[in-house]
Amino acid sequence: MFYKYPLLIFIGVTAGIVVSAGIFTFITLIGVLTRLAVRTNTANRISLYEDLVVLGAGIGNMVLLFKINLPIGMVGLIMFGLFSGGFVGCLAVALEEVLQVFPVLTYRIKLKFGIPIIVLCLAIGKGLGAFYQLFFSD
Repeated sequence: MFYKYPLLIFIGVTAGIVVSAGIFTFITLIGVLTRLAVRTNTANRISLYEDLVVLGAGIGNMVLLFKINLPIGMVGLIMFGLFSGGFVGCLAVALEEVLQVFPVLTYRIKLKFGIPIIVLCLAIGKGLGAFYQLFFSD
């Protein structure tokens, strides 16, 4: 009976390490951090950015896992939403650039104009979905 708990803890921790390593490898592979560092002329601090992403993910996991209440107020919530949205937007743009999804899509459906409108609709849909989840789901 008692031998199951260490085994379950070991399996959970190793699975978490593998998944997080895969996610950070994916983020590094598509070049989100390097692209942001180059655009802000702070490429010499790229290792600091990588450390902060890992630290933020670790702290975020601890907050979610142990259900820690953070008294950050409405201003903190707005700041968190802005920074999270900015990072997700940069991640989506970098992923799109790497995969070249839209050129393939426009070639397949023979779309001549309206690509910015499609991208805008995707962004609005993502924002409305996040808004709905935040305010209307349990």
